[in-house]
Amino acid sequence: MPEPQRLEHLTRLPRPVYGHVQALPNIVLGYRHAHPWGQLSYAIGGVLQVHTDRGFYLVPPQRAVWVPAQIQHRVSCQGDTCLRSLYLEHAPAGWSASQCRVIAINPLLRELIRTFSELPVHYDPQGADGRLVQVLLDQLTMACEQQLMLPLPQDQRLRALCNHLQAQPDAATSLGEWAAQAAVSEKTLSRLFQRETGLSFRLWRQRMRLLNALPALERGERVTDVALACGYDSLSAFIAAFGKQFGAPPGAFFRTRQSSVL
Repeated sequence: MPEPQRLEHLTRLPRPVYGHVQALPNIVLGYRHAHPWGQLSYAIGGVLQVHTDRGFYLVPPQRAVWVPAQIQHRVSCQGDTCLRSLYLEHAPAGWSASQCRVIAINPLLRELIRTFSELPVHYDPQGADGRLVQVLLDQLTMACEQQLMLPLPQDQRLRALCNHLQAQPDAATSLGEWAAQAAVSEKTLSRLFQRETGLSFRLWRQRMRLLNALPALERGERVTDVALACGYDSLSAFIAAFGKQFGAPPGAFFRTRQSSVL
């Protein structure tokens, strides 16, 4: 039986879905790169961060991020992050071939990924292994998309603003103050922000702060400390905003983490 090849040695995938556990070590590429095939990276533990020209995607435990083929991206994470990746020739049905997305990994999908990673590299696509792969793809198409993406503007004035706020999420600088620095009206900057990100400045900053909080919360830092570091004046305001954005308070959000590791 052929030995699995490391990904960087492949010129094409041996099967339309590839992800043999022996060939894909837990290595994060922190520089900009792209793949000739789609990549699904699943965060088993820790928080994975994917940066593209169009947005920032944050992937807590038991979620996964889809990066389509040829999309330039950079990955960062905490030192204890554990992940597994699948590589696909084609995007799952209904998924964009040019847009990243974050999805939830339910227990069935988790087990399908684990089982698939132990299949022979050259599995029989017409046999039982091929049917398992088809179930895996079907489950991916049904996976719930998560609102864990922060859109980034292309306008250089807005990009400078966003870079500053991401580096200092507790900064209280108003849009009016930024407009004054850029020598434009606040109304003009507000319209531009909405057009380029699809969000108002207020909603963008709130989502940015909440996404910024997730790695610290996953590390077990005190919720009060995280809330203050992200620019919230009170714990209750932070918990209310967190629940509205993610559908659960911080403790419940991270309770979905599974103890089993693929």
